[in-house]
This record gives sequence, C-alpha cells and structure tokens, in this order.
Amino acid sequence: MSRTGKLTVIHAKLSPVKTTRETRNAGLLRTKSIESALEQTHAEGRSLKRELGVWDLATMAVAVAVGAGIFSIGAQTIAFHAGPAAIISFLIAGAVCTGVALCYAEFASMVPAAGSAYTFTYTTLGEFVAWIIGWDLILEMLMAGSVVAKYWGVYLGDFLRLVGLPVSTSVRLGGSGGLTVDLAPFVVVAFFTVLLILGTKLSSRVDSVLTVIKVGVVLFIIVVGFFYFNPGHFVPFIPDATSAQTAGAAADAGAAGAGAVSSALVTLEQPLFQWLSGAPATMYGVAGIFSGTALVFFAFLGFDVVATASEEAKDPKRTIPRGITLGLGIVIALYILVAIVTSGMVSYKDLAKQASPSLSTAFELVGANWAATIISFGIVIGLTTVVMVLLLGLTRVIFAMSRDGLLPHGLSKTNARGIPVGLQLAVGAGIAVIASTLDVGILADMVNIGTLSAFVLVCVGVPIMRRRRPDLDRAFRVPGSPWLPVLIACACLFVMVNLSVLTWIRFLVWLAAGIVLYFAYSYRHSKLN
Repeated sequence: MSRTGKLTVIHAKLSPVKTTRETRNAGLLRTKSIESALEQTHAEGRSLKRELGVWDLATMAVAVAVGAGIFSIGAQTIAFHAGPAAIISFLIAGAVCTGVALCYAEFASMVPAAGSAYTFTYTTLGEFVAWIIGWDLILEMLMAGSVVAKYWGVYLGDFLRLVGLPVSTSVRLGGSGGLTVDLAPFVVVAFFTVLLILGTKLSSRVDSVLTVIKVGVVLFIIVVGFFYFNPGHFVPFIPDATSAQTAGAAADAGAAGAGAVSSALVTLEQPLFQWLSGAPATMYGVAGIFSGTALVFFAFLGFDVVATASEEAKDPKRTIPRGITLGLGIVIALYILVAIVTSGMVSYKDLAKQASPSLSTAFELVGANWAATIISFGIVIGLTTVVMVLLLGLTRVIFAMSRDGLLPHGLSKTNARGIPVGLQLAVGAGIAVIASTLDVGILADMVNIGTLSAFVLVCVGVPIMRRRRPDLDRAFRVPGSPWLPVLIACACLFVMVNLSVLTWIRFLVWLAAGIVLYFAYSYRHSKLN
C-alpha cells in the first residue's frame, strides 16, 4: 500500500472518533466538546480580552444583585407573603443560590468561555436544550435590563423631587394621543453602552466605585434601622395562613362584579403548585414562606451573570469560583440584615396596609421621613450598576450563541480590543427603546422563571459532565456530587412551581417562540450541523 493510501486508512479510522467527541449525538442532542469551546476563545476576530480579577467579578455580582430589590422586595415579602418569617424565605433562597453558585463555579473552572449556562449546557445536554437555556437567558437579561432601566428613571425623578428639583424626563411625541417617551432610560443605557465599548476593565472600575457607594448606603440604612427596632414585631414569627381570595374580594368590596374579577385574578396570580394541587390561594403560614422564597429569589438573581464574563477573566479557573462565591456571600448577608431590620421596625400588618410597601415605607411609619431621601439616592446608584452588568451579560450570551451559528454569525465579530461593538450597540438600543416606551413591569416575573430554568440544567449538568469527562481538569469541584447538585436542582424546580400561573403561561409562550426560531433558523445554521 502506498504512503498516501496508508494515511487515508488512518484518517478514516480516526475521523469517527473526532466526530463522536464533537457531536456525541446526532440531531437535537448533539453536543459541543469542551475542547472546541475553549478553542473558540482564541478565534481571531471573535474572542474577548482577559482582564478581570477576583474583586472585579465579586463586585459585578454585588452590583447586579443589590439594586432596588433590597429596598422593596424584602418589605413586600414581609407584607404579603410570610410576615417576619420572610427571614426564612431569604435563608432558603440564599442557600439554594449558594448551591447553584458552586455548580456554576465548577463549570466555569472547566469551560472559561462566554455564554454561562448556555455554553455549559451545550457541552453536556445537547444543542436543543442549550438553545432553550440561551433563549431563556436572553429573556432574563432583556426583561431585567429593560425593567431596571425603566425604574432607574422613575427613582431618579423621585430623588430629584425630594431634593427640591422636580424635573420631568418624559416627553410626548405626536400630541395628546401620541407616544410618551421617557428619556432617562436612554441616558443611563447610552452611558454604559459607550463605557462597555471603551473596555470591560474601565467599565468594571466605574462599576466598583458605584457599588462601594451603594453598599455603604445600605449599611447606613441598616444601622439606623436598628435604632427603631422592636422585638415585639416578630410575634407571631409565622403568621396564620389567610385566604388570599377573601383578602382580594375584601379589597374590591363595593364595586359591582368585583368579586368575580378578583377571583379570576387571584387564580392567575396564585402559585402554580397551589393551583395544581387544588389548594386555596393563601397568604402567610408555611406556604407563604415558600411563595416568599420564589419572590425573593429575584433579589439574588445576577450572580450568574458573572459566569457570562468567564472569557474575560484572568486565570478564570481560580478567579471565577472565588468571584462568584465572594459576591454572593456579600449579597446574602446584606439581604438578611435588611429583612431583620424591616421586620423589627414595623408590624407586617401595617406594611400590608400599604399599596406598595418598601424599606422607605417602614421608615415613614416610624416617623423617619428623612431616610426616604437617602434611600432614593441608594436606589438610583444601585440601579445604575445593575444596568451596566445586565448590558454586559446579555451581550455575552448572544455573542456565544452567534459564535456557534445559532444566531447570525456577524453578531460575534469583535474589534482589535476584543469588544463586540456592533452587538453591544444593538443590545443597548433594544433595551433603551423597550424601557423608554413600553410598560415592562408586568413582565418582571419572567426574569425569575427564565433564570431558574437555567439554574436547574447547570446543576444537573455537573454530575453528567463528571461521568462523561472525568479526565478534565477541575480547579474547583462541587462537594457531595451527584447528590448535592441534584438536590439543588430539585430545590430550584420547587421554587419555580411556586411562581404564579400567569408567569408560567407567559413563559410557555416565550418558549414556543424560541422553538419556532430554532427550527426555522438555528438548527440549519449551527456550526455542528
């Protein structure tokens, strides 16, 4: 046999092995190897620059998780879900998020590439599942970015009013029946879009300064709150369960036909678990602790965005695990302290009488109205940093999906400094338009369900990857695998079924749209096809 013939035979024998490693399964379950995922991080014109350290990543986690939620979600959970037992809700959510963070850290130490849960899932559970997760992450960050940018403008207006500068940022286009546009979201989104284009490291430095300021404001509020602390407000710690439907009907009393409307709304707003089990919709009690957990989960979301920046971290096998766990630890401590202070300042019954209770409401009820100005300032600073991190996270997820061919390939093109300028501009424009012109508040709960679905698959992926690729270098390993990751995945599922029926309906509609797009475009254009 000639030399050429021998090489042909050898190539024929080796090719199936390479194909198996690259795709593992044909069709919808084809997976991308970790080797190819790492090779992509060095692709010319489609790679990002590594320049972030542990503190940069930890600050990023704190920046996105500590926003307006720390001033409002705790009070709302106390008022309408769990009473003082909201502290338990925060502990459960924090424990679950810690477990999820450990799973993210193991994956990030193996696959330090952009895309976070999407990339991790692509290497374990296959392309179709990865597409669904990527689609969910786009939903999470697009909605979160739009909601936060919208409310940044609202809270900016409140702060200016409190300091004696009542300035409106809204303009009406087309006369009295035209479109109302809020310019404030445009300003904050445009500022950070430009900053991110100038460089991730520069953006991180600005983000760090603002994060230190807002954490200082939070700590100041916590310390002052303890001066109004009354232990008697912790009795009863777990209030008796109350029918939510009865409460809703009572609130609507006096309006013709209000009972039927209220009943329908309560059915859609009650947790899916209660609806499936036929249990009545209730407030407080043990069920209220778990429905409160589903709500406060929103307050912790964002630490996973750190994993989307894996490709921009120096020595990612060490910095990503440390950055995620350090940032999440700070967030958990701050939220639990705020929950303790709020529960101790005023009775949950008094908070429940307010239309939209917040930490500011608690200070007003004890006569400390001056605190409202400081809290408004903290919220404005807090939301500013959240906008920046979400702009970064959304861009990196779309960047990773584009590089794999599941979205138009041109979106993953970077400049000489490793910045996807075109994509960053497109993402910034999209969030600015949505936030400035639409009512995005009704879609806020979809941030929760999109993120939780990603959490479930990342946790499940850890033991799968341990079994498939035991040879890989893991700078960080989740303790107790496979039982701990599976337990955390089940906990995330339980939190998901405690979200409202309406949230699940909207989520299923979003998934249906994503599946249509996958089969219409992504499946045929995938680089694994």
